[in-house]
Amino acid sequence: MTPQQRYPEPSPETQDQLNQRVGRLHLWLRQGVQRDHVDQIFGRGRNFFHIENWYSIHSLMRLALRLTGLYGRGRRNAADIQVRSNRVRIPGLPRPFHGLRLLHLSDIHLDMDPEIQEALIRRVAATAHDLCVITGDFRARTHGDCQPALAALERLRPHLRGPVYGVLGNHDFIEMVPGLEALEVRVLLNESLALEREGACLYLAGIDDPHYYQADNLEKAADGIPPGAVAILLSHSPEIYRHAAHAGFKLMLCGHTHGGQICLPGGMPLTYNARCPRQLGRGPWRWGEMQGYTSPGAGSCVVPVRFNCQPEITVHRLEGGAG
Repeated sequence: MTPQQRYPEPSPETQDQLNQRVGRLHLWLRQGVQRDHVDQIFGRGRNFFHIENWYSIHSLMRLALRLTGLYGRGRRNAADIQVRSNRVRIPGLPRPFHGLRLLHLSDIHLDMDPEIQEALIRRVAATAHDLCVITGDFRARTHGDCQPALAALERLRPHLRGPVYGVLGNHDFIEMVPGLEALEVRVLLNESLALEREGACLYLAGIDDPHYYQADNLEKAADGIPPGAVAILLSHSPEIYRHAAHAGFKLMLCGHTHGGQICLPGGMPLTYNARCPRQLGRGPWRWGEMQGYTSPGAGSCVVPVRFNCQPEITVHRLEGGAG
């Protein structure tokens, strides 16, 4: 694959849009890493090894699974997306937000497998929610054309009720932002906004990918949040948990780990592909006064299979009271 195929240069119009949207320095940083290291297997980011960039091994893994007769079962598992409920008690939550149903999608990898894509649409369409957040990895490939993922998102978007907010993951190019926002997915790039209900505010912040591109900036993301306000952070990966807790966020929603995706019996992951304590790798957790939830994701990476680790979408129900 040529450099142009790995990283298609954006049009002048897209470049101008992004310049105004994220600022020159952020754009230079993100595009510089995309251009120079987008398919690097070793080095870069918080991990030394990046199997998602090693495309030749993906085919070997598929072949091995087919030879063992496990590929079909793994694909069925990957399309069996579960709907999880998670009650979150947040001290100081403004009363108008009590009972808010927040649909959390992560690692949807929409261009990976048509069966998984269809299963996700069915699950989302049947799930009641007030708003939706997507914590990164809209696409499966880590380089090349983004349009297949955006086309798939166009099919999913009508089934997402209420406003939709998202952050970029390590599979996502920053050039996807105009396309995502054209589909009314508000991308939070080291920034925050206020959700308003009956005169009260709940703050939602999001950071750019902290795992591979390390383009996150918590200080900038939290800059507009008043002291003492209740704020939720969206991050692709849980790896910045410590800094997020010290920055005063009450809840952190993230993904990236896939819950292991291929696990031993009992759900024991072989790897979480993230530098963080293992208890932060899947499901609800706490660090200090901050609560967190790491979604195992609705999609699959590398190969479209799962073993002993169900894919999920999550409805977080916010409540007041002690956390």
